[in-house]
Amino acid sequence: MSTLIEALLDDIAEDTTMSPERRDLLRELLARVVMVAEADAHTKDLRVAVQAIDELLEAFTLFDKWRDRPKLTVFGSARTKPGSELYEMTAEFTRAMTERDWITVSGAGPGIMEASAKGAGKEHTLGVNIELPFEQNANAFIDVSTMLVTMKYFFTRKVALTRPSNAFVVLPGGLGTMDELFEVLTLLDTGKTTPAPVVLLDTPDGSFWKQWMTFIDEAVVNNDYIGTSDMCLVRLATSITETIDEIEHFYLNYVSFIAEGERGQLVLRRPPTPEQLADLRAAVPMFDEGSGYQLNDETLSFNFDGRNFVNLRLVIDEVNNWSG
Repeated sequence: MSTLIEALLDDIAEDTTMSPERRDLLRELLARVVMVAEADAHTKDLRVAVQAIDELLEAFTLFDKWRDRPKLTVFGSARTKPGSELYEMTAEFTRAMTERDWITVSGAGPGIMEASAKGAGKEHTLGVNIELPFEQNANAFIDVSTMLVTMKYFFTRKVALTRPSNAFVVLPGGLGTMDELFEVLTLLDTGKTTPAPVVLLDTPDGSFWKQWMTFIDEAVVNNDYIGTSDMCLVRLATSITETIDEIEHFYLNYVSFIAEGERGQLVLRRPPTPEQLADLRAAVPMFDEGSGYQLNDETLSFNFDGRNFVNLRLVIDEVNNWSG
């Protein structure tokens, strides 16, 4: 069977540019297709797998066209009414982010999703819709011909809504919004997505996120289900200015992060002074063991076990404060 796979890859390579890495990935994909066939999987299960791959590839193709622009995903209730304070705040916020050259990503439905698309504009909004029995159609502010993908499964939709984004803003909502928020926090906490700011936005007199945070502190943190520092992954905001400032501050000095072996590497816009590096060692000492923090031009490396992404966020906060 491996001979047939290689022959097929050779045929594909005749018409398509293929790097060695791309060929390896395609080989793995084809090998898994063979494994599924040999396992005699149920037809319904195969249909789920095929549909999921198709949905993910469609989303990746759409998002790839905008890979050079930062992307912001907005979550919130589908029941928020046009003209309400939250609706208008959302539209004003995404309008401001469009002026800063950000692309807005939304669920393409009504409520907060509609408001985010309305503010950002059709040319700057990517919609990821979901098929529902009661037919959630894309809102009028999405370009359905070129800026929309529609998915059958929530799990593929959440991948599309989270994987390419550089920031997340969450407004009050119900079960779907909570699911999306906890998905993002879990991905950040476990390092399954790139570090990014998460802002919980409410009106100045709103209490939704304050009550949510009380529940997290009293029922989750106090019972040791998460650590006391885990909630450094989110920030609460009650104005558009606060929200924009939080997003822009996250990228004030921090550019990107990768983990290679037992070392983490932050790419920065500006390197630290010796005094700032000493402050970082004191603030986040767990990464300073062994060879510790090392500076090479604009790259800051440190010991990293691939697990503690909460402390990674603390490092990012510290390096951004160097530019404050």
